Amino acid sequence: MDKNKFIEFMINSEALLFGDFTLKSGRKSPYFINTGRYDDGLQLKTLCQYYTELIEQSKKEFNVLYGPAYKGIPLASITATMLKSNPKVSFNRKEIKDHGDVGALLGYTPKNDDSIAIIEDVTTAGTSVEETIRLLKALNIDAKIVALYISVDRMEKGIDTEITATKQISQQYGIDVYSIIKTTDIVQYLKNSNSEFAEKIENYLLNYGAKEE
Repeated sequence: MDKNKFIEFMINSEALLFGDFTLKSGRKSPYFINTGRYDDGLQLKTLCQYYTELIEQSKKEFNVLYGPAYKGIPLASITATMLKSNPKVSFNRKEIKDHGDVGALLGYTPKNDDSIAIIEDVTTAGTSVEETIRLLKALNIDAKIVALYISVDRMEKGIDTEITATKQISQQYGIDVYSIIKTTDIVQYLKNSNSEFAEKIENYLLNYGAKEE
């Protein structure tokens, strides 16, 4: 996988921005990732081709691809069409309907013996994993979540810990986490481009990042 080409693709799609941003966590960040900027068919196809390559390289076996609402829905739907394994597709509603097509889930409803992989844009605290586990328990579904696939690992510390959020997810839930790129890949790309933001992101990681093992 050509990580530099993926970074260039993100920049050209304006999904990777540099500047001064306030994150949901309240942290001030010199870069921001917004996969909502992929707004045409070709961009979405290209993005999901990268996800497909990531999934196939991971060699994880699962039969359900789950996309947390909202950004995970198109990721799961399109990526599933590209995978040779032809997984079932499942995603949740933000608001549960009480009429017509009722329920918290759309698409396939996982069964107890299913293996689930979650696909989303980025993760900072494992919120989508926790919400998915809670939802499955509420529906009395004992399926196993085996993997989480994201586009960028921001490599930031998790909640009340000195390890990365992705490592925290892996340890807490027994789920393998895979990313197309990491923030260190972005830093190296910017260094090669002589961008001032390379140093700014490095300083950001000094404050909020966790060292890789």
